Amino acid sequence: MAILSTQESLSLIKRGAVDVLVEAELTERLATGKPLRVKLGMDPTAPDLHLGHTVVIHKLRQFQDLGHEVLFLIGDFTGRIGDPTGKDETRKPLSPEAVVENAKTYAHQVYKILDPEKTQILFNSTWLGKKSAADLIQLAATHTVARMLERDDFSKRFAAHQPIAIHEFMYPLLQGYDSVEMRADVELGGTDQKFNLLVGRELQKHFGQKPQNIITMPLLEGLDGVQKMSKSLGNYVGISESPDQIFGKLMSISDDLMWRYLELLSAKSMEEINRWRAEVMAGANPRDIKVKLAQEMVARFHNQAAAVSAVENFVARFQRHETPDDLEEIELIADKEGLPISQLLQRAGLTQTTSEALRAIEQGGVKIDGERLEDTKCRIASGTTHVYQVGKRRFARVAVNTKN
Repeated sequence: MAILSTQESLSLIKRGAVDVLVEAELTERLATGKPLRVKLGMDPTAPDLHLGHTVVIHKLRQFQDLGHEVLFLIGDFTGRIGDPTGKDETRKPLSPEAVVENAKTYAHQVYKILDPEKTQILFNSTWLGKKSAADLIQLAATHTVARMLERDDFSKRFAAHQPIAIHEFMYPLLQGYDSVEMRADVELGGTDQKFNLLVGRELQKHFGQKPQNIITMPLLEGLDGVQKMSKSLGNYVGISESPDQIFGKLMSISDDLMWRYLELLSAKSMEEINRWRAEVMAGANPRDIKVKLAQEMVARFHNQAAAVSAVENFVARFQRHETPDDLEEIELIADKEGLPISQLLQRAGLTQTTSEALRAIEQGGVKIDGERLEDTKCRIASGTTHVYQVGKRRFARVAVNTKN
């Protein structure tokens, strides 16, 4: 990448971001020309990453391309506690064995985006594992219970008389202390991590360091365009999925969602993306832009040859109206009564809303295992797996299961 001015660098860093705190401080840091220590921490809570996880990793790569020092932190210690962010109940801790296995997978998968030769991968057990009980008590003394209850999920649970375990208050402190040990200049995270990132700023001040700047990125909507991308909701694109699976899923997203994915995930410049948007507004087919997005993602997580092959396979299967026989199975969780068909189609990413699903059924555009569905009140039983089709080109193999 060509050498950019301070303002050009700041513009790239701000692309897609929700918060840049404090922007004036970050501008001063960038103006010095010195490489910044940029931190992103992730707890290895699941074995596989999906596109939602990669939004902040992609931002980390942009810092890397600008010449800054990238520090990817795997929270193998904090992962045993469990981040309570966004949870309405105490999170079950992972076993040490699960943390180790997931951490190995993360280290491998992030290199699909980051340059391995320019990336430091760290583990917070390196320093947190050495802390004594006295050390942790001193760390806990830096914040009050009232300060912790300013966090939205804690305050809601407290108001609802739901239990909050003492160790959950420790999580933001431990994550914040990571920034002290790493001497981070900048920390990235999702919008749901803002409180934790701010704790890092406060702890750095407490330990005599210049406080880190914070950049929060939005939580990426899943294939349904409504709910956050999540494997449990079945609306995700896994970065370890096959080229055809990645390509096919991305081709199923709405035209509006396509632009958001391009802004948050693509390496294309905003100038080029805005030119594509203008072309679509002038009458160009948005499907052609969606192909560019899908190809870029397949090439990133596999290779260019796989991206070319995925296009060819998509044309063969969908434009010739052939039902794909190797669809990845999507699991949706339902109660014992099963799942209304409209919810299933929406959660599987086949329609954007339940209303759209109902209209598609009324118009005869929905099939289950090749048979046309006419009952808008149909409920899919738990423990079943079928291939669902909406229109001529949208397919999904969906397994409906009950909660454990």
